[in-house]
Amino acid sequence: MERKTREGVVVSDAMQKTRVVKVERVFRHPRYERVVRVSKKLKAHDEGNESHVGDRVLIEETRPLSKEKRWRIRQILSRVS
Repeated sequence: MERKTREGVVVSDAMQKTRVVKVERVFRHPRYERVVRVSKKLKAHDEGNESHVGDRVLIEETRPLSKEKRWRIRQILSRVS
């Protein structure tokens, strides 16, 4: 089975081995045809503390790692300078 993947931006790196990633979804409202932007903040595991605030990352679904952590950072797509 293929794991779910999402692309997002790291918004917090205050915790050890954990990053808060903001994932934004853009879609057209079914009735009102308006473009809607919805975002979610997901906690993702980052074993080497390699990502930092502002980095664009690819996260993948994984087994529960803690109470709220269900995602793991697969790769850093672009770094903030």
